Amino acid sequence: MENETLIRFGVFLGLFALFALAETLLPRRTRSQSRAKRWLTNWGMTVANTLFVRAMAFVLPVLAVGAAVDASNQGWGLLNALTLPLWLEVALAILILDFIIWAQHLITHKVPLLWRLHQVHHADVDIDVTTAIRFHPIEIGLSMLIKIGAVYLLGPAAVAVILFEIILNGTAMFNHANIRLPLWLDAIVRRVLVTPDMHRVHHSVHRHEHDSNYGFSLSIWDRMFGTYIAQPAEGHDDMQIGLEWQDDRPARLGWSLGLPFARK
Repeated sequence: MENETLIRFGVFLGLFALFALAETLLPRRTRSQSRAKRWLTNWGMTVANTLFVRAMAFVLPVLAVGAAVDASNQGWGLLNALTLPLWLEVALAILILDFIIWAQHLITHKVPLLWRLHQVHHADVDIDVTTAIRFHPIEIGLSMLIKIGAVYLLGPAAVAVILFEIILNGTAMFNHANIRLPLWLDAIVRRVLVTPDMHRVHHSVHRHEHDSNYGFSLSIWDRMFGTYIAQPAEGHDDMQIGLEWQDDRPARLGWSLGLPFARK
């Protein structure tokens, strides 16, 4: 377990540095707020999320990878009832878990109570690599509970869960990054993976656009279920990102953490 944490953390830092450099050299949009202030807030939320998940570990017997190990030992879950080659089991597990995350994301937009939490992510008025780590701790906790339940029902190998977490974090940072991809390359990549231009539509202030493109990794689910929008109506340079109202408060950590509890 300790090696798993170190591997995931090392890959996370390496990819974060790569995408941060890429969006500095090849930015897609001009920033509207101070990068330092936003990054301090978004990283502050990540620290809060990490502490919250660590606290959950004292209450729950296992987290996601531990659940996979426990399910395997107990023989629980669909994949533990089947005899499949490891490569096929890993591929199926990653595919199914990615769909579950897609469905969870869609539900957070449709259920008002969950949207109160998820809007913290959407309140960011600039979208870049740090937006991928900007989530309210309570939402992260609920997501972890869903993930643990899914792992017990599915029964994937622990290595599949580790790979899924790495892929999910990496692709989320990629598609939130403020990177200008050549249009021809974007068209090819988005056939399989969610690209920055594709996911940016999801962060539009317009409801019909931010209720689309829910994928974090694979783009197939949005195409399959009719929630795919190729481009924003106002274009990537002119579209407004965030919630319907906009000011500088989302760049403040305390305000962002308190947003779900604010009166409407």
